[in-house]
Amino acid sequence: MTWIPYPRWVVAMGAVALLAPALAVGPAAAADDRRSAAVVRTDQGAVRGTVSANHLSFQGIPYARPPVGALRWAPPQPGPVWTGVRDATRPGAACAQLQGLPMDRPSASEDCLHLNVTTPRTAARTPRPVMVWLHGGDFRFGRADVYGGPRLAVDGDVIVVTVNYRLGALGFLAHPALAGPDGITGNFGLQDQQAALRWVRRNAAAFGGDPGNVTLFGQSAGATSVCAQLAAPASAGLFHRAILQSNSCANPIQTRAEAAGAAEEFASRIGCTDPGTVAACLRGRDPARLIETVGYPGTGVDLGPVVDGRTLPVDPADALVTGRLHPVPVLTGMNRDESRLVVWGMEHAGLNCPEPSSGPSSPAPASCPLTDDQYRDQVRAMFGDRAEEVLARYRDDKQFASETLGAVLTDHDYAEPIYSAALAFARRVPTFMYEFAEQAAPFFTAGPEPTFPVGAYHCAELPYLFTVDYAEALTSTQRRLSSDMVRTWSDFARTGRAGWPRLRADAPYVRVFADRPGTTDFAAAHSYDFWRSLH
Repeated sequence: MTWIPYPRWVVAMGAVALLAPALAVGPAAAADDRRSAAVVRTDQGAVRGTVSANHLSFQGIPYARPPVGALRWAPPQPGPVWTGVRDATRPGAACAQLQGLPMDRPSASEDCLHLNVTTPRTAARTPRPVMVWLHGGDFRFGRADVYGGPRLAVDGDVIVVTVNYRLGALGFLAHPALAGPDGITGNFGLQDQQAALRWVRRNAAAFGGDPGNVTLFGQSAGATSVCAQLAAPASAGLFHRAILQSNSCANPIQTRAEAAGAAEEFASRIGCTDPGTVAACLRGRDPARLIETVGYPGTGVDLGPVVDGRTLPVDPADALVTGRLHPVPVLTGMNRDESRLVVWGMEHAGLNCPEPSSGPSSPAPASCPLTDDQYRDQVRAMFGDRAEEVLARYRDDKQFASETLGAVLTDHDYAEPIYSAALAFARRVPTFMYEFAEQAAPFFTAGPEPTFPVGAYHCAELPYLFTVDYAEALTSTQRRLSSDMVRTWSDFARTGRAGWPRLRADAPYVRVFADRPGTTDFAAAHSYDFWRSLH
């Protein structure tokens, strides 16, 4: 059996394998164009989208110049301009990446800085709120077009924008040899997100949106990105509310020294070791080689946001404590069984299976359930001299070992930091907390069936908010829950309120989204005080 090191949630997945800009037009004028031919004039030129029964979609709009050639490992530059009408009926290429979770697809493209806009088909009397989505994927996987906007846009009466940003080495390599005159490098993916937000500010009105009411929301690494933008000086004023799904601003990011060390390891692995030529050597490597070298979490090189002194002068975790984040209302939460996804991944990859014996043998099974002994070995490997306390706390003979390990990892990796961050937010800004707890949430259609109940696993809430094709269809009961969540997310985007009491330390209200909605004593359900005591 292979130990899965904390805290990388996707470790086991790796084995699965117009030259003059036009003036912005107002909502009424834009609506006239959309009713006729789904044509909208942006500040770069006109785009023609797709007309559907209840919504309009505009895909593959370039918000920055392709970051190729001399622009590889450079801040994003203003997007191209064009004459005539640009086709926006198909998504652009995803940023270069390997195959990640079942919703991801591999790509070798560097020309990937595109975004997609979904609007209701009907005109609105006043500009609609804008919701800008940052996908997850450990900063090495993910693509914007996976997350279809019609459900949120139509039922929530908002404008939905989904964004591609550079990933892996192309987005987050902070090698000193690539630094500019100021000595700063890295965080290119975060800078892409800021460029997309600036595009939204300039162009939201053309699509019927309100540039003064923008919500930035993301899941997993996308939530980490929202945290980073809350701390980034250049993001001030670009968004007005924040939604964080399944990650926490309390988790520190890399220091500059740590990022430089990871970059040096990356350069060594890819064969660029001569200090005099390392920059040219890296620039000469093709995207496929770069993404292969980054690899998968736990076996590759860990790259991501870094405290670089410019894009991020301070770690968002420190800014959370000191109150140096942009003061916007926050909706934050998690899924009740987040880490059952990684336990399923262990099964899916065969990591629980016995080591094959030498000599002829039958083929290894497609997946192997976690045994009780393996569960205890995992906990001891992760928590060392505190492991027996963890094992004593999490004892349930009625559960599969996989469920119990999932509970340990969920509470340690997600619940404790997310709740701690929520309480810190609540001291300074209106903060609302939720838990997604639907136990029969639709699972991926690709891959083997889990051998244990996966419950409200990491990513389980996404089909309730977006139109997706990678998961089982929602049932009628689940569609009602989806409507409740869409209403909550869109109302928060519209008003900065969530429809339930604000979180306070003395009144820790946490809303539960499930087939039977309600509230929960979140701290007790996830052993919050226990995990705080182990710090």
